[in-house]
Amino acid sequence: MHPTLPVQQEHAEPPESPGGPDGSGGRARLAALDGLRLLAALMVVAYHYVAFGSGAWDGPPAAVFPTAHLPASYGWLGVQLFFLISGFVICMSCWGRGVGRFAASRVTRLFPAYWFSVLAVALVVRLWPSPDETPRARDIAVNLTMLQSPLGVDAVDGVYWTLWVEMRFYLLFALVVAGKGLTYARAVGFCVVWGFAAAVAAAADEPVLDQVLMPENCWYFIAGIAFYLMHRYRPNLVLWLIVAACFLVAQHDLVAAHTRAEGYMGHRVPHWPTAVLLALFFLAVAAVALGRTRRLDHPWLTAAGALTYPLYLIHERVGWLVIRRAAGDVPPAVLLPALLAGMLLTAWLVHRLVERPLAGALRRGLRRAAAEIRAG
Repeated sequence: MHPTLPVQQEHAEPPESPGGPDGSGGRARLAALDGLRLLAALMVVAYHYVAFGSGAWDGPPAAVFPTAHLPASYGWLGVQLFFLISGFVICMSCWGRGVGRFAASRVTRLFPAYWFSVLAVALVVRLWPSPDETPRARDIAVNLTMLQSPLGVDAVDGVYWTLWVEMRFYLLFALVVAGKGLTYARAVGFCVVWGFAAAVAAAADEPVLDQVLMPENCWYFIAGIAFYLMHRYRPNLVLWLIVAACFLVAQHDLVAAHTRAEGYMGHRVPHWPTAVLLALFFLAVAAVALGRTRRLDHPWLTAAGALTYPLYLIHERVGWLVIRRAAGDVPPAVLLPALLAGMLLTAWLVHRLVERPLAGALRRGLRRAAAEIRAG
């Protein structure tokens, strides 16, 4: 199991953060969500570096990290936390926006760092050969579109598989934003209809319906939307029932995901911590939604949260290459923290030198194009 896409909160466009529980439209940023995203990213990194059966270390993870490998074995659950946050943040991002602005915000947040990372990882793998297959130029080109998964093209980095999951969620949610825009009633209706449709898709076992409705992953997005509605307005029985239904279905479906993760790791781990961690994720996002985390709104959390997306994009394959090259000469207790520090520094540089300036230029270009299209 590889990580999902860490959803970015907007920095350049002010309507990103919701108002208070009364929906007053305030601009207070939810730094606690940034902290949760950073936690999810670090869980995923720990899973790939300490528990995943990558073959990068000189021995199996359980032998190299006899104590750390067990907790790191549950790091794949950062995927679920990212999806849960995604539902919250995307609903927050497009409130008060038309479908055009919603689409532009997603493009400018996702593609700049992604384009750089695809090219950088491909270059490193070509210059620093490994037992993994070197990506072909034509595959690298397709990866730049983020459509490699549905087109059956090998991903430059294994973690990119979840980009297709996120993109399908964005397309579905765009249907709610289109027309009259996003409202409380339309958001609730979307959650209910999507949940029932996903259950039908699971029963039908039809690949096309599975691709569109995502019956395995939709529950996290739906719960995230419901939590945002609690935050923007106030909790009520309907929203709590939506969240509870999502949790009950998700904890059942995680059995299959847990088994897949064990296959990637090459060792078995107890299942019960999976359900416990999922419950903690739901409780954490609920705490944000109910305003219980305001004391955690520190600027450093926002700065740290900005690193999660570049960290996600670059950490896996490049990190394994570094481990393969250095594991024989550097003790794991030294190599692992040094590698993590290097990846965090690289993520910060990508954010400051690539993501922010390129996103600004892309946003301006999209606005000009949209104005020209509207003008005919």
